[in-house]
Amino acid sequence: MTSPLHRLYSFRRCPYAMRARLGLLFAEQSVALREVTLKNKPEQMLAISPKGTVPVLQLADGTVIEESDEIMMWALAQNDPHGLLDKNTLPQANALIVQNDNEFKYWLDRYKYADRYPEMTQSEYRQRGEVFLQVLETLLTKNVYLLGDSVTTADIGIMPFVRQFAHVDREVFYGLPYPKLQQWLQDWLAHPLFLQVMTKFEPWQEGDEVVIFPC
Repeated sequence: MTSPLHRLYSFRRCPYAMRARLGLLFAEQSVALREVTLKNKPEQMLAISPKGTVPVLQLADGTVIEESDEIMMWALAQNDPHGLLDKNTLPQANALIVQNDNEFKYWLDRYKYADRYPEMTQSEYRQRGEVFLQVLETLLTKNVYLLGDSVTTADIGIMPFVRQFAHVDREVFYGLPYPKLQQWLQDWLAHPLFLQVMTKFEPWQEGDEVVIFPC
């Protein structure tokens, strides 16, 4: 008898949802994927997570995990074949993710949607966001990845947000003085697991066949 699958409500372009899917892929964990349209969120998702944001993971036992970093950590706690939860780097990785989520994301949103925040110019918002990019650039001058020669949760937890920042204006981003960060991002954009993360799926509706992720 097949055991019931965990269900992941996700949205392809959301950086938080990318983080969760990367965690699942690196942990080799399969889920039933329910791709969400943010303008028409399914009632089934809202019933288990009224805040209405993705990702949301509902485990087979009914437990609901609503935060992307918690989904990533849950997945890797089940299986960590690549050693992302290295105890020597985990505290620093966690601190970087907190800085990303609490500081960098604030400026990223204002840079991306500068017309909604007329208090400052778009370039001023970008410069505020660059404070965090400078931290990452310094780390990458010493290592291939953010915290060493192998991938950690910091890399998969932060990369989707750097990607979003870069894609606001690619020409501007690749003209900034962060060559190590730019190469790191390019390498991630070509990474086989990230390419899997960005697979397109039709929005889920009740009655659809189960979509297994990764396929």
